[in-house]
Amino acid sequence: MNNFGDLLGPLIVSKIVLDGGLTEPATQHRLLAVGSILNLARTGDVIWGIGANGKTLDRPAAYRELDIRAVRGPLTRAFLQAKGYTVPEVYGDPGTLVGRLWPREHTARGFRPRAVTVVPNLNDRHLAAGRSDAVDPTSDVRELLGTIAASDLVVGSSLHAIVVAESFGVPARLVTSSTEPRFKFEDYYRGTGRNEFRPAPDVDTAIAWGGEPLPSWDPKPLLDAFPRDLWVTASAGAPAY
Repeated sequence: MNNFGDLLGPLIVSKIVLDGGLTEPATQHRLLAVGSILNLARTGDVIWGIGANGKTLDRPAAYRELDIRAVRGPLTRAFLQAKGYTVPEVYGDPGTLVGRLWPREHTARGFRPRAVTVVPNLNDRHLAAGRSDAVDPTSDVRELLGTIAASDLVVGSSLHAIVVAESFGVPARLVTSSTEPRFKFEDYYRGTGRNEFRPAPDVDTAIAWGGEPLPSWDPKPLLDAFPRDLWVTASAGAPAY
């Protein structure tokens, strides 16, 4: 099943590779980017901006060695450090780069302006029941990007709806998930410099409260940490997003 966050990683990586003049892979190492997918890592994988999943923190790891370039936030960093890994203090979900890779004005073109868009987590779709302002997190990823870019406010329990909205400069408010632990949300907010955040108990309250303060966060360390060495470089230099 398609899920918004799961599809963002390949889209973002492909865009950076294309814009950076990178060509065929220079190595067979696997790159993990975007999502709470650390539990899916295997020995030798390259980690760029992913996080641990609060549901799987106690499960045995399937990896012994990782090439860690960046992680989603300080909670994931501490989790890996406790296992003996050296983890750079470079934070950020790569979804935070969406608004730089695909500017809001261009992305929203052709989409109906929306006052509010509700995006639930895949496992919280009851939050959207009967709401005309809700969208399905398994919709086409480019449709979701355009819808979020065309919105004045985004609320819901989908982490990547919040991440992408904020990357576009769209105010966003998290709604407490009935199925997802707090870990990944706190990891994201703290990774973008916000130690305090206030999830709403329900959609209507989230709309009434409006968005959290947008992050004041420098994307350069995350972009600089992108593992360009995994590809052959056809042209010199990297794009300035």
